[in-house]
Amino acid sequence: MPFSVNLGHQHYVFADLKTLLAKATPARSGDSLAGIAATSNEERVAAQYTLADLPLRHFLNDVVIPYEEDEVTRLIIDSHSAQAFQLVSHLTVGGFRDWLLSDVATTESLRALAPGLTPEMVAAVSKLMRVQDLILVAKKCEVITRFRNTIGLANHFSTRLQPNHPSDDAAGIAASIVDGLLYASGDAVIGINPASDNTQTVTRLLHLLDDVITRFDMPTQSCVLTHVTTTLELINRGAPVDLVFQSIAGSQAANTSFGVSLAILAEAQSAAHGLQRGTVGNNVMYFETGQGSALSANAHCGVDQQTLEVRAYAVARAFSPLLVNTVVGFIGPEYLYNGKQIIRAGLEDHFCGKLLGLPMGCDICYTNHAEADQDDMDMLLTQFAAAGGSFIMGIPGADDIMLNYQTTSFHDALYIRRLLNLPPAPEFFQWLQTSEIMDERGVLFSGTALPPRFAQALALPGAS
Repeated sequence: MPFSVNLGHQHYVFADLKTLLAKATPARSGDSLAGIAATSNEERVAAQYTLADLPLRHFLNDVVIPYEEDEVTRLIIDSHSAQAFQLVSHLTVGGFRDWLLSDVATTESLRALAPGLTPEMVAAVSKLMRVQDLILVAKKCEVITRFRNTIGLANHFSTRLQPNHPSDDAAGIAASIVDGLLYASGDAVIGINPASDNTQTVTRLLHLLDDVITRFDMPTQSCVLTHVTTTLELINRGAPVDLVFQSIAGSQAANTSFGVSLAILAEAQSAAHGLQRGTVGNNVMYFETGQGSALSANAHCGVDQQTLEVRAYAVARAFSPLLVNTVVGFIGPEYLYNGKQIIRAGLEDHFCGKLLGLPMGCDICYTNHAEADQDDMDMLLTQFAAAGGSFIMGIPGADDIMLNYQTTSFHDALYIRRLLNLPPAPEFFQWLQTSEIMDERGVLFSGTALPPRFAQALALPGAS
């Protein structure tokens, strides 16, 4: 169904819903690369005007990828809660924006509403919002998940300790883990991107992480970020798997290119649940996403990259994950050209994920050939934390020597904790105090000697 609007002396026509959503999206290089972006600021404003007047109910009867062709679309439509939707069913997209910004939209009402929202509704309203709107509404959303600690509580902030090494060297990984822990990082997860995806290497790394967590009685979880089928195989072999990881996207075609389906994810979740390794909860899934991933896989189906990103969150939501994060600037400037686009995308992703009921983190990052720098990352980091983001990455020096991109460091996490008085997850915070790493005020202990628990850290099995 076409949509049309008169703006000034110009008549604009948008062929269908996915065209309207694409044209209304704030400018980004990926949509231009796909040939679906607005051709002028005037056309973008016209699309936003049209989108603002579109009833939210419309999204239940008009889909961007056909129901018969895409299992993500089927998941979205079949899992929609009509009862939860009743709260906002009378609103247009523009009216929904006003409602979200009002005092009526409380933490409790937003939590109840989440099952009634489709990704396309949420993507649509985000396209009408300023940065401050994205921050304010996301701040009101609270999504709490649990495995060995409690993540997402208001006025807390977590980090993934990311001790990557280009050769998966045990000593190098162990040194980075100790370094991160001494800066109070690691409560979201200690998660390694392995250089090699073979089962022998992944098994060795899983045992290394499990030994660290067990030896120091640490209330956190580990993950080796390998393909879900590899993790499933390792679970069946008895490896110490805490979390199941998988990169996901917002179309069936893109997920197929990743070698993943909803059925495979469900099988892996069930297998991980069966291990019962959590102590305070059993949220066992960890998902990563990123705007442009479907386009890079030639599987975007003519849909703009931000709407597809939010559709990926519908996939994540179906599996009650412990962690979800957008790797916002990792794919490169072909998709998010500069710091401004990266900042906007990161805040959109966080807003949309939280509104759908997900525990959203952000890998605040860029590639070396993007028109961005660490000042841009400082801006996104500060705004993301102010918006109530759940977690960020913690990497030695902010420079990942294995993946070759720029992200956030242990020091960046410490900056946010100091600036906004945001302690880690409560169980982990208590452990930091008993381990003499951080005091009850969130201040790191100083001195030249390692805390007693870490005096023997360099003697970890496999380290040399």
